[in-house]
Amino acid sequence: MLSSLRARIIVILAVVGVCGWYLYRNQTQIGTVLKLGLDLQGGMHLVLEVDDPEGIMSAAEKSDAIDRAERIVRNRVDELGVEEPLIQKVGQERLIVELAGVGDEQRAKDIIGETALLEWKLVRSTSEIQAYLPRMDQMVVAALGVDSLRTLGRAVAGTTPPVNETVSDLLFNRTPGAAAPGDSAAATAAGTETAATTDSSAVASSEGDLKPLSSLLFQGPDAGEFLVPTESFELAAQLLALPGVQSVLPRAVSLEWGWEPIAVGGATYRELYVLEREAFLTGFELVDAQALRDQQFNQAVVTFELNRVGGRRFEDITGRHIGDRIAIVLDDQVVSAPVVRARIGARGQIELGASSLEDARDLALVLRAGALPAPLRILEERSVGPSLGSDSIQDGKVSAVVGILAVVLIMALYYRIAGLLAVAALVVYVEVVLGGLAAMNATLTVPGIAGLILSIGMAVDANVLIFERIREEIAEGRSVRTAVDEGFHHALAAIVDCHITTLLTALILFEVGTGPVRGFAVTLSIGIIASFFSALYVTRTFFLLYLGGKRDRETISI
Repeated sequence: MLSSLRARIIVILAVVGVCGWYLYRNQTQIGTVLKLGLDLQGGMHLVLEVDDPEGIMSAAEKSDAIDRAERIVRNRVDELGVEEPLIQKVGQERLIVELAGVGDEQRAKDIIGETALLEWKLVRSTSEIQAYLPRMDQMVVAALGVDSLRTLGRAVAGTTPPVNETVSDLLFNRTPGAAAPGDSAAATAAGTETAATTDSSAVASSEGDLKPLSSLLFQGPDAGEFLVPTESFELAAQLLALPGVQSVLPRAVSLEWGWEPIAVGGATYRELYVLEREAFLTGFELVDAQALRDQQFNQAVVTFELNRVGGRRFEDITGRHIGDRIAIVLDDQVVSAPVVRARIGARGQIELGASSLEDARDLALVLRAGALPAPLRILEERSVGPSLGSDSIQDGKVSAVVGILAVVLIMALYYRIAGLLAVAALVVYVEVVLGGLAAMNATLTVPGIAGLILSIGMAVDANVLIFERIREEIAEGRSVRTAVDEGFHHALAAIVDCHITTLLTALILFEVGTGPVRGFAVTLSIGIIASFFSALYVTRTFFLLYLGGKRDRETISI
């Protein structure tokens, strides 16, 4: 019996030691014994849906887009480093994303919602579309009318006037001032221009004199790009987005804006590139992307690696277009358009100019995770502040203390010495549960606390079953040692049945549930296993220790 008791004590100490080590490891690595969920430490809750303002997508297409978006968003969140995120499809068109402990919520939203369609396109010459600019101007005039153009020009000029000239002047047939980096596209198209009066109300007596779009475009220093003053960028973008304006261009050509402003001659401009409409390579051929800082120019870059098919295609295109420019387009914006100096294989880099290294990391993260199949818009956004989590934790502590004191008091008053032995076993139970959660890197939530409290009740209930059977055996005249052995033996079937059925229920909840339900199921499952170990092994060991000193003990305080 002594060797059996010694073995029991060694097993209990080993289990307690392992659980304590996991708790200590968590405290050292993450600063807390257990990771806390959204409802305890705060974070963000997003409801996303497919952005289809024109209603062109069918219900089946939206459902498929959400299914694919769920996988991509999950990959991005995993790359972001958020622990235990909740990413759940709701219905056929919506996605719920819950991120606990997010420090920079705006950055997280940007990464989640970024479509990240990466394309490589050849840059064409601006001369190819010069002949089409007058027709584009006519489409703008037809869409807005003369009065609306004049009103729009005055409104924009009144808020952000450019240097040396007003936006309203630029809307009409006027040669740009000396501040322009080059000849205007309108001048190139018409051959010659005559200066117009600076009084915008007296300019252009007929619609034929209006050049609302081409007067905003200046030939850039590099082939294949126009420059638009930053003060006129929003206006030019609005005009280009009007129905039918870009439809007059050749089918093989498209216009795409540059990613960020550039400085030319002391002023800032936005680039407008003339590109081939069809991309010769897309991000689907991308296998890896990493952010780093270029040591030569001290700027952030994203290096990329293509798969074998993409690498061969890229090598073939760059080999046939040495000296030409290739635009790297991300979500219809040109990130960079370098000149091809030599044949390039499966590896290359995207230069991000003045962007920070963190921006480069975010871009590399999104590219690695893949492009969203359709844009997502935030339908609902909620932030759970840490104060709410602190209140929940404090309330949980109070309820736990009150509950434990009540259990100890009732067990000690009703079962006396045997009750105190059960309380000692309950201490071991609590450490085993917490150690198990720490070992599994589980996240503790409010539903998880509910599962923990429920399993504590089951642990106490198992001891009650055992003690009542012991009292029955003593009442029938059996010795204390025999009564204890028989009590544990006869209560075993009921305890096993109760714990296994509850464990099966918890496993089903974990399998079919999501988010908080899974947190409840995980904590309950670990608690059930710990309860079984505590009631049948730890409590009995304590009884053996208590009875071992006096084998001939005739009574026990129960």
